[in-house]
Amino acid sequence: MSESVMVARHLFGPGPCNPYPEATVALGRPLLGHLDPVFIETMDRACEGLRQVWGTRNARTLPLSATGSGGMEAAFVNMVEPGDVVVVGVNGLFGERMCDLAERCGAEVVRVDFEWGQPVDPETITSAHPNPKIIAVVHAETSTGVRSDIKAIGERKGDALLLVDAVTSIGGIELLADEWGIDIGYAGTQKCLGVAPGLAPFTISDRAWERRVEKPRSWYLDLGMLGGYVGEASGKQRTYHHTAPVGMVVSLAAALERILDEGLDNVRARHQAAGDELQAGLEAMGLELFAAEGYRLPELTTVKVPDGVDSAKVRAYLLEKYNMEIGAGVKQFASTVWRIGLMGPNANPGSVKLVLGALKDAIENA
Repeated sequence: MSESVMVARHLFGPGPCNPYPEATVALGRPLLGHLDPVFIETMDRACEGLRQVWGTRNARTLPLSATGSGGMEAAFVNMVEPGDVVVVGVNGLFGERMCDLAERCGAEVVRVDFEWGQPVDPETITSAHPNPKIIAVVHAETSTGVRSDIKAIGERKGDALLLVDAVTSIGGIELLADEWGIDIGYAGTQKCLGVAPGLAPFTISDRAWERRVEKPRSWYLDLGMLGGYVGEASGKQRTYHHTAPVGMVVSLAAALERILDEGLDNVRARHQAAGDELQAGLEAMGLELFAAEGYRLPELTTVKVPDGVDSAKVRAYLLEKYNMEIGAGVKQFASTVWRIGLMGPNANPGSVKLVLGALKDAIENA
């Protein structure tokens, strides 16, 4: 393997972040078979840990063998049939992807657009159609660094099922699936959970389960078939479906144990403190934040690139001199916005100081 591949990076972009040490150590444990009783017990612990970080008691809460994008696909293919009305709040790239997936499933998509950098307005999205099957929203929009009020949307959803992208929020900010009325939720492991990419934490309520597609177009992501392997099953007898990524599940279980040992409230407070300090420091440098005040994510800060500064050169300078990755913006903001993530173990005062000092140097010298 080339030396360049072996370089340790400060992963301060929109994800993946640097993993928790416990998650990395777990990847080196002896490999088990995917139906080994010891592994099944580990899977069960991971599922229970996911219930806690999701804020749910849903029996069908599990790590799908896919990235967060696979979790998004599982959510739509298991819930949407041709002709179903799906209302989607779009305030960034991942809302747009929801629209694309719903359309591919044959849905009648009601797209409700909001300015990028602004949250989804609960009243606007819940009044967009009189009787949708699904209202779909991104909780923490990774492309813009904005948090939307899922609780307020849940209170207004009526008979609709509430489908939520929690990829960037899970494990970093408050997430209360049951209390907020989330019926279907998907996430990823590579952000605030502090695990490598590869699994999609997923949850579905009994209410949504009763209204699912009985035989979805995806065999691999068929939740009915997966239920016999994880989530619904108990004991050591499981129905074989696919070969689970054993090492990744073991790593996730270790990270969840570490997070819960610290305490969810403490972990969230740590993310908030790091985000607050970073955003205050950026503004003290004379930089302008992109996301709307009052709706900014602490774990993912978006900041406007100063006039006359080359975004790509700054990011290349950081990578070469500091082994530090920060993210560019996306689409129309690709060259005018930076995305800086302090997630998982990176949410700490030392990371804040490192980012601020390195970015100042890069702006002045790149």
